[in-house]
Amino acid sequence: MLKTFSRWLEEHWYQLSPIQLFLGPFSFVFRMLTIGRRLFYRFGILRSEKLPVPVIIIGNITVGGTGKTPLTLWLAQKLIDNGWRPGIISRGYGGSANMPQKVDAQSDPAVVGDEPALMARRKICPVWIGRNRVAAGRALLQAHPECNVILSDDGLQHYQLRRDIEILVIDGVRTFGNGMLLPSGPLREPSSRMNSVDAIVLHGGVEDVGDAYSMKLRGETFYNLRNPEITAKVADFRDKDNHAVAGIASPQRFFDYLRELGLKARTHPYPDHHPFMPADINFRGAEAILMTEKDAVKCAPFATDICWVLRVDAHLPPTLIKFILGKLSPENLSGNNLSRNSFSAEKGSAEKTRPIQKG
Repeated sequence: MLKTFSRWLEEHWYQLSPIQLFLGPFSFVFRMLTIGRRLFYRFGILRSEKLPVPVIIIGNITVGGTGKTPLTLWLAQKLIDNGWRPGIISRGYGGSANMPQKVDAQSDPAVVGDEPALMARRKICPVWIGRNRVAAGRALLQAHPECNVILSDDGLQHYQLRRDIEILVIDGVRTFGNGMLLPSGPLREPSSRMNSVDAIVLHGGVEDVGDAYSMKLRGETFYNLRNPEITAKVADFRDKDNHAVAGIASPQRFFDYLRELGLKARTHPYPDHHPFMPADINFRGAEAILMTEKDAVKCAPFATDICWVLRVDAHLPPTLIKFILGKLSPENLSGNNLSRNSFSAEKGSAEKTRPIQKG
């Protein structure tokens, strides 16, 4: 019942409907609480804490996924390629863990969360989770003192953790929905928050992104979930009875990409962070079940030989990593306001609906 209500409410976030008239007062209260909380951090009423290494936040201002995790993995690899030794922290959303802990390839997604499990299985760098990201960061650094930069997958609103660089990720298709704050709309913070971040990444959507960096997720190789060393190409599925499952923020994005690859499949959308069970991927007559990496980490315990996973990687312009490396230079870090918790006043009452310009 709760999941049904949540899905119904989310549908109204991406349109204007009479429900917003009823929820408007609650959104106003939420806005005031959001503004007050940021002011409390700005003036030291609430305490923020600094880690001994630079911190990069990869976050969003809307409820639901926007592509933060693929961007975090891309950035971690690019930093390694340029001589840095990153570590990744995450809240572990959807997992049951309360205390900071390491995530590895054998970690249970039900405990650590599906996205941290996915990142750990890529084996790019250390991954730790914790509801308190400051504690998670300290635990990671204690276990891996070689790490000299921390990437936080999500956490833009976790102001207890001071940050050196903020990257805002926006879904280029859904953008800010109806432009309203919770619960009338999908926004966690006013869209004017985009004016105070260091970089904006637009995932999909319009090509003319102005000041934002365009990100695309691409992949054409599938691996077998039961035997990951076995891979297949797109052409191997063109004449099969394919079923596609997706329990991500925007399942249609995955289904559309399969069609872009030239594949036909019967589609089965599930809610974001869906706790998959064997019945969810049991389709009579199916010759291949295609899924995302995020869903695969939860389906692995009961996968069959016909379960195939599409690996996708983020593709971004090289100017983004060049910009990040510049921000990480000693001269910029020494002069940087590490608290980064100052409140950016809203400019007017209208919310932006197209994330093309920062100003």
